[in-house]
Amino acid sequence: MLSTVDRTKSLVALPTARRRHSRAAAGPAPAGRPSGAAAEALRIIADPRTPTYVTVYANGRRRYSYWRPLDSTTGTGGCYAALPTADCDELHAAGRITLGEPVVDPNRTTYRVRTSARVQPAPVRGGVAQIRSRVA
Repeated sequence: MLSTVDRTKSLVALPTARRRHSRAAAGPAPAGRPSGAAAEALRIIADPRTPTYVTVYANGRRRYSYWRPLDSTTGTGGCYAALPTADCDELHAAGRITLGEPVVDPNRTTYRVRTSARVQPAPVRGGVAQIRSRVA
């Protein structure tokens, strides 16, 4: 508790830190679609205007980040912003994102992060000529 300077008799109760629940307790997200934070990270990575990188440090720590452009209306941005590492690691393990060529420094290695190419659906049997002959 913190007392105020002007009023020695009244005390102000500051809020206490809340405990965060672990993701493991909530259960895994369905395999088809990523969770809320992972979906937001995937949206940012998929945007070609926001180059996204992962930096792997010598001690094994990974940090996913992207450049947040300056927003002229709010005056925010113009800096690097971090993405949730656990969610990005899940996307990488699921094959939703891929890492590019490494840029190696003595203390870290940096990779460009991109969304993986979608698998094209199998072609229709018979091709276009057979479909056109059915229509005519």
